[in-house]
Amino acid sequence: MVEIFKTNVKSKRLAGKVLKSLQSHLPAFQFNFDLDDCDRILRVQTSGCPVECVKIIHIVKGYEIDISLFED
Repeated sequence: MVEIFKTNVKSKRLAGKVLKSLQSHLPAFQFNFDLDDCDRILRVQTSGCPVECVKIIHIVKGYEIDISLFED
């Protein structure tokens, strides 16, 4: 399962901090940022279990980052 979030992350340094925090809180998931995309997406992938969107949003907002689930 894959979920995509829009963010306002601009720096690789901040993205690295966020990824480290997400990975420590949710080790079963795989995370990556695409900062070259105009929506600066955060991609979350998991095999089998549902993505914990509320928890992910809460963690990312703790870094004063705007984040929302990407709507198709």
